[in-house]
Amino acid sequence: MGKPTGFMEYDRELPDDRSPIERIEDWDEFHLHFDEKRLQTQGSRCMDCGVPFCHTGTRLPETTPFASGCPINNLIPEWNDLIYRGLWKEALDRLHKTNNFPEFTGRVCPAPCEGACVLGITEPPVTIKNVEVSIADKGWEEGWIVATPPERRSGKTVAVVGSGPAGLSCAAQLNKAGHLVTVYERADRIGGLLMYGIPNMKLDKEYVQRRVDLMEKEGITFVTSTEIGTDIQATELVESFDAVVLCGGATKPRDLPIEGRDLNGVHFAVKFLHQNTKSLLDSKHTDGNYISARDKHVIVIGGGDTGTDCVGTSIRHGCKTLSQFEIVARPPDERAPNNPWPEFPRTYKLDYGQEEAAAKFDYADPREYLTSATKFVGDQNGNIKELHTSQYEWVTGDDGRQFPKPIEGTETVRPVDLVLLAMGFLGPEDTILDQLDLERDPRSNVQAEEGKYTTNVPGVFAAGDMRRGQSLVVWAFKEGREAAREVDRYLMGTTDLP
Repeated sequence: MGKPTGFMEYDRELPDDRSPIERIEDWDEFHLHFDEKRLQTQGSRCMDCGVPFCHTGTRLPETTPFASGCPINNLIPEWNDLIYRGLWKEALDRLHKTNNFPEFTGRVCPAPCEGACVLGITEPPVTIKNVEVSIADKGWEEGWIVATPPERRSGKTVAVVGSGPAGLSCAAQLNKAGHLVTVYERADRIGGLLMYGIPNMKLDKEYVQRRVDLMEKEGITFVTSTEIGTDIQATELVESFDAVVLCGGATKPRDLPIEGRDLNGVHFAVKFLHQNTKSLLDSKHTDGNYISARDKHVIVIGGGDTGTDCVGTSIRHGCKTLSQFEIVARPPDERAPNNPWPEFPRTYKLDYGQEEAAAKFDYADPREYLTSATKFVGDQNGNIKELHTSQYEWVTGDDGRQFPKPIEGTETVRPVDLVLLAMGFLGPEDTILDQLDLERDPRSNVQAEEGKYTTNVPGVFAAGDMRRGQSLVVWAFKEGREAAREVDRYLMGTTDLP
């Protein structure tokens, strides 16, 4: 703790983002950065709190999907203290002890660490996320982040299926242990969700490719445009490697099976976002190989990060109007009584996409809560032209569970040219699971115990969203690292991996 009175002397500050009206004209990252002096001031606010809940990564209670603190257990008080003292390289070393890719989490993680900050009980919490990404960026700028291949190879081979957050962190750790790692990715670029699921304005793909290039120099083999289960049978993969880790994600999107669902112009958000980023990287959108929102009335159904990304992407395309529906109620401005510290705060926020919509279309917020579609209606050519909606209320059924019920008399008809379904994901796709006859949990995910990650097939492990279901990027990083540790133990009988 560098400055015992820092949290009393300084207020929480964040660097300004680029102006919404300015940034919607391009696909560049919208976050700006502080200089070192202001970052050090923010680091000095970190308290000698005794029990740093910020890095516990605990679920409170165990049944909730929300984490209290950092799931990968970042040593936050330590590197806050180090940057306050000007010891940036040492701070980077501490950050890398728990986090393979801080330049990613510092950009896209929702920061459950800040929600569990002890200072946050009475004051605005410590600025953790911005300090984290600044440490990582300085490490790259100063040339401190370099390839470090293992000194010895074990001779053991491991296949990692999927190059998203779980796959990359798993591969990085297994390579450190000296194993020969091959990562298979069905897309044409490595990165999974990091490459094609998150738009460029949130995570510049140059940063993703920079890290992938480094991992290649360290000895990891990446194979793109190869789908396991189709191009290579899953059983063949298991026979060819000493161990296999399934990190394919929960990529089966939740549908909205109402009348008119098959009309042209109704798309899953994941397809919309993937095609947009691929076309941007391939040709700066000149090839036209993407679903365009230009001059269209756009409606996004669903919230969360995916819905926000659809909003921001549609605005950059030049949509005519934009609305977003969420079936849930508007979150409260402050923590509700049933959401106490140090739980992840489920409170209202105007995210970057909604901020941009508000600026462009003069909305307070483009989201309409407790609202969803009841019917899609098309024209004579099979193109969607209008959307019927209703307001909903949540009622308790006979089984004690709550479900949304439409409110009579609240039906509305809206003109629309493009509907994007951003309603979350149901679980992993079936091909690999069926070919290997893998056991599943009640939610259709691969059955593998957290902390062990072993499946019912010897030598086959599962981690990330493919095992736990749709979750945060930081949980995938955690599971990839822990799965690597268990694979190393399986191959060598013991392990030194954390």
